Amino acid sequence: MGSDRFNTGPLYEWAVFIETLTTDHDGYDVIRMENHTPQPEPLDPLVDAVVQSYHADDRTHHLDATYLPSRSHTVRVVEMLRKLFFPGFFDDQRVTSQNVRFHVGELLSQIREALYEQVRQALRYEANRKQDGHGDACENCDTKANLVTRQFLERIPELRRLLALDVQAAFEGDPAAVSTDETIFCYPGVDAIFLHRIAHELHKLEVPLLPRIISEYAHNETGIDIHPGATIGESFFIDHGSGVVIGETTTIGNRVKIYQNVTLGALSTKGGQQWRGRKRHPTIEDDATIYGGAVILGGATVIGQGATVGGAVFLTTSVPPGYTVTMKAPELTMTEQKKRPPKPSKTP
Repeated sequence: MGSDRFNTGPLYEWAVFIETLTTDHDGYDVIRMENHTPQPEPLDPLVDAVVQSYHADDRTHHLDATYLPSRSHTVRVVEMLRKLFFPGFFDDQRVTSQNVRFHVGELLSQIREALYEQVRQALRYEANRKQDGHGDACENCDTKANLVTRQFLERIPELRRLLALDVQAAFEGDPAAVSTDETIFCYPGVDAIFLHRIAHELHKLEVPLLPRIISEYAHNETGIDIHPGATIGESFFIDHGSGVVIGETTTIGNRVKIYQNVTLGALSTKGGQQWRGRKRHPTIEDDATIYGGAVILGGATVIGQGATVGGAVFLTTSVPPGYTVTMKAPELTMTEQKKRPPKPSKTP
């Protein structure tokens, strides 16, 4: 018979033994070791309290959910796509001209199956969320999942073309880069745009949850936060990358370069959900450069073609094409440190 008590497993990584001296029945002294390690208390009250907290707040659990996409399985799809997009870079085995067709066929088969299942889970989850139980009996969810999966896979050649331009932009934009191979392996900006282009494609196909799972995976891995709704043109390069934030309705043109800690954000989010669907984030036109720490806010803000925004600039107004915006240099004060006389040595 099983037990409902939960006190299995030690709570302590140490033990307390006490030596006692006693005499056996023959009169000899005997040292006995007695275990005085505290015994863990039963977990039943804590288990009950945790379960009760689940039922008290529906926002933090998905008990009895039939359909829900998996974060780990979505990340697995992304990592298979990485191997497909960059053959030979991230594979466990050597890929050659002779075996590449087999390699691609095997990968595509695995990706199609895994992606279809996550899209299917996401569509049925969304139907349940909006129509309370409709997703369990959704007649066209599986058909739509199959269509979305096929449409995404058909976009792979174009996505690879865009990523090749991003890789080249990273190499040309950084004098420290030795090769395009280095940018693929090592540059967080290249990793972030790779993940964004996948997430953005799924976002355009109106797949729930998966695009945000992928974008937050990118955020965790690179420190670069790009909402999957952001539209980004060709030859995009984020140098260094940490702290970059690009909001949902941002539009970025071709050959744009931005540096670390740049924010392309909204003027205000006090309205919360009332702002949904509106243009809240700036537009960055072709060939613009934005240096580290710049903050550019507002849906009406446009950084014109070829414009340059200097470091640490705070902007809520548009910049005409070809202009440069910089902060006025702060006044610096330099004073020579006064030399203090040495302390007298103490005499014994």
